[in-house]
Amino acid sequence: MAGAARRPDGHVTQERMLEEAMTAIAKDGLSSLTMSALAERLGTSGGHILYYFGSKDLLLLAALRWSEAALAKERRALLSRRITAERKLDRFLRLYLPRGPRDPRWTLWIELWARTPGNGALGEAQEELDRGWHEDLEALLAGGVARRRFAPLDPAARASELLALLDGLSTRVVLGQASGRDPRPALEVARSAVRALVAPYAPDAGDGPDGSGDGTRVAGDGPGAVDNSPDGAGS
Repeated sequence: MAGAARRPDGHVTQERMLEEAMTAIAKDGLSSLTMSALAERLGTSGGHILYYFGSKDLLLLAALRWSEAALAKERRALLSRRITAERKLDRFLRLYLPRGPRDPRWTLWIELWARTPGNGALGEAQEELDRGWHEDLEALLAGGVARRRFAPLDPAARASELLALLDGLSTRVVLGQASGRDPRPALEVARSAVRALVAPYAPDAGDGPDGSGDGTRVAGDGPGAVDNSPDGAGS
């Protein structure tokens, strides 16, 4: 394939294989992704791909890990930003949910979920990826409580509840179900759930989030607040 990144010996790099696999899934769906089809897209051989990944299952898992690694960087950057916990939580929702029915990352998740029973290694890998999301959401919630943005709650339990809801919403979008194929309603449902499950802190008059006396809230800055900043970066 013209322009494909290659090693000096002329072989397509592993990263390029994963990138092309994700592109193929987004364009044509997972059922059309065979080792031979992927090899043809890359201008290499199916044996070369198998040399690096061993099987289609392992290729799919590697592609998912590659995609999740990029999102993990985005989550770390989000958690370190100097914005309110409410806005962080809203952006976490958008980062987690699929972009649409052909979202390749979520297509892979659903496929690999179905292949997990009886495959211990695959199950362990999925648990590891899930744990990263859970730990980051738990830290986000705990930070919001500590800074008096959220009312007291159990961060671990609430993170589990929210992620279970997001998984269900995401599955509906990716499977193209009638009430879920548009990702925008799914985001609104997630925001509504946040408003129900993560109550805002209710300080005494004049008692700010950090005890400094600055307790004024900006309109729409509560849990589940909609972030309409042009670039999604906010302030």
